[in-house]
Amino acid sequence: MKQIFQFLCVFLMMVLPQLARAEGAGGGYKGIASMYYGVIAVILIYGVYDVFGKHVVMYVGPLIAIGMYFLVPDV
Repeated sequence: MKQIFQFLCVFLMMVLPQLARAEGAGGGYKGIASMYYGVIAVILIYGVYDVFGKHVVMYVGPLIAIGMYFLVPDV
């Protein structure tokens, strides 16, 4: 199952390059900003899980992840 998931992720990144956040030479800070906001989202989701439990994270976790995605600059 793990290999199927990995193959699917790689396939999607090959088909849709915007998922890989790849840029040409002279790119901006979009890649490192994505990583930074991703780490912040993981910490926030873990904090919500630790305080409120698994049932709340099922609803709040995707909202945090989507919010962090929109914070990434489009420079």
